[in-house]
Amino acid sequence: MSLKEFASALPDYAKDIRLNVGSLLNEAGLDDQRKYGTILACAHGTGYKPLVEAAEAECAAKLSPEAANAARAAAAVMAMNNVYYRFTHLASNEEYRTMPAKLRMNVIGAPGIDKIDFELFSLAVSAMNGCGMCIDAHERVLRKGEVSAANVQDAVRIASVLKAVATIHATL
Repeated sequence: MSLKEFASALPDYAKDIRLNVGSLLNEAGLDDQRKYGTILACAHGTGYKPLVEAAEAECAAKLSPEAANAARAAAAVMAMNNVYYRFTHLASNEEYRTMPAKLRMNVIGAPGIDKIDFELFSLAVSAMNGCGMCIDAHERVLRKGEVSAANVQDAVRIASVLKAVATIHATL
């Protein structure tokens, strides 16, 4: 099932979300690896299996196995990092910010695809998960890598729409 077909099951009160899914799939702001990698990472980041299955089907012919695995890895490592770094950022006790994380995150250094693409996937998942510290860190890398503000916004738009799709669909 395609993402558009999946979104078509959303009720009329979520018509805007349905339309936004179609717009995202037709948008040309990001190249295919960045667009579909972000879609796949964000779908996995929602943790909602029916959406993950639809995104996997949508992206299968559009991503290399390496890019698909990197998207999944971005969702996995951000599921961990966004909790940890959101805590260190929000905790009043600044001592936590000086302590080593002691978390394995080797995939960030060697994602198997262009690092900038992986950073974009990670930023989008971090936006979904609400980790300001991670958002800032990934956005700085992306901007140094000459990714435009418009492309960063494209990725975050994907995150926002897929999060809405998962939230609404889960209630049906």
